Amino acid sequence: MKLFGPLYDRVMSWSRHPKAPWYLGGLSFAESSFFPIPPDVMLAPMCLARPAAWWRLALLTTIMSVLGGMLGYFLGSMALDAIMPWVDRMGWTPKLETARSWFDRWGFAAVLIAGFSPIPYKVFTIAAGGMGMPLLPFVLASIVGRGGRFFLVSWLMARFGPAMEPRLRPVMEWLGWGSVAMVGALYLYLR
Repeated sequence: MKLFGPLYDRVMSWSRHPKAPWYLGGLSFAESSFFPIPPDVMLAPMCLARPAAWWRLALLTTIMSVLGGMLGYFLGSMALDAIMPWVDRMGWTPKLETARSWFDRWGFAAVLIAGFSPIPYKVFTIAAGGMGMPLLPFVLASIVGRGGRFFLVSWLMARFGPAMEPRLRPVMEWLGWGSVAMVGALYLYLR
């Protein structure tokens, strides 16, 4: 069953669409405060499709992500009690408690690490506001963390992606199904 090859082709065609930067900006904003899909899934193929524009795409993603993070911060500072039922329904309560303990210990560094890593950044934006972290350090940590991540992803894709793409496409089915098998095996192992 060929699923991942055609999906790869579709994602690459979407990444070349004239309005793709608008979608990337919207996704970057939403992911930082409430949406579960990270912008990397759109940023990477866009940088592969437009290697010369990698730094503009990274800058757009960073700016919109930080602005979305500020929305999460204000949600946390103004309405943490009101959004806690939603946070609980999404299954993020344990992550929020982890974020709280990190804020007690590391503050600025917690936001910076969450911004750079695959840890759900939105949890830290809400927690930063809810715990009363000062806005300026929050924004600076977000710029450094998110910017570092998105500029690194963009540069890597622009620098090495075009040379890898012809070799990647023929094995896309194997990579896709192999990833599904690994996730399934990990799930069964952890269960």
